[in-house]
Amino acid sequence: MTSIKKSTVLITGGASGIGKLMGRKCLQRGASRVLVWDINPTALQQTHQELSNAGYEVHTWQVNVGDAAQVRQAAEDVQSRFGAPDILVNNAGIVVGKSFVEHTMAEIERTIQVNVLGAMLVAQAFLPAMVAREKGHIVNIASAASLLPNPRMSVYAGSKWAVLGWSESLRLELEQTGPDLKVTTVTPSYIDTGMFAGVKAPLLTPILQPEEITEAILQAVERNKILLRKPSIVHLLPLLRGILPTQLFDTVAGRWFGVYTSMNSFTGRPAADQKPAYATKS
Repeated sequence: MTSIKKSTVLITGGASGIGKLMGRKCLQRGASRVLVWDINPTALQQTHQELSNAGYEVHTWQVNVGDAAQVRQAAEDVQSRFGAPDILVNNAGIVVGKSFVEHTMAEIERTIQVNVLGAMLVAQAFLPAMVAREKGHIVNIASAASLLPNPRMSVYAGSKWAVLGWSESLRLELEQTGPDLKVTTVTPSYIDTGMFAGVKAPLLTPILQPEEITEAILQAVERNKILLRKPSIVHLLPLLRGILPTQLFDTVAGRWFGVYTSMNSFTGRPAADQKPAYATKS
């Protein structure tokens, strides 16, 4: 079992949404410190102030996780001060809600850089130290979109399919390396954080509340759970896709459950400051 108490927890995309809430919950569970990486300097400052004022130890870095040089520099600083984190949460992610033909190459590259390469780069930066001490827990936030296709999120879905395949393969590698090297992969449906503002929840698939999903994630970490799928209907997706002919599955998911039209009214949150600058830590 992974203990959050007295641990050092690093969360990417940790200055807003479920990343920020997970950080607070880890501290409430007795984590020694939370290390927050995020690209938004204003959100970082607010998060640092809020958690510090509450009496917790929190340190922040402005990092674009899709930039290998920034990840390397930030990771070196973290390890020189605290060693490798006990728990690493790859939470940073972005979505562009439009049909593939409308995407610019810049949007495609940025989505892959943040959602896929970002998770890999951050994990790669800390894994050698975790392997050397024979202990560590990596949490990769994928998506229910990694389990089925969906119009108007083709690039996002593609990125999360990649995260799921990489995360599960990494888990197997680490299980062969040592018993205390753990990977938990999370595949939630839409979460009410603003990232997917405007989406219409599919039938029997309620939009998840941040409090609910973050609590489930931390419980999954504490129990060394391999996969966390939320809400419950997400468990059926691999089974249905496996046993139904593709066109019949499309009818069930698209026409009956409304999955394939869920992004039609997507607006998303306003774009944050995306300048890939590396800033000072706190």
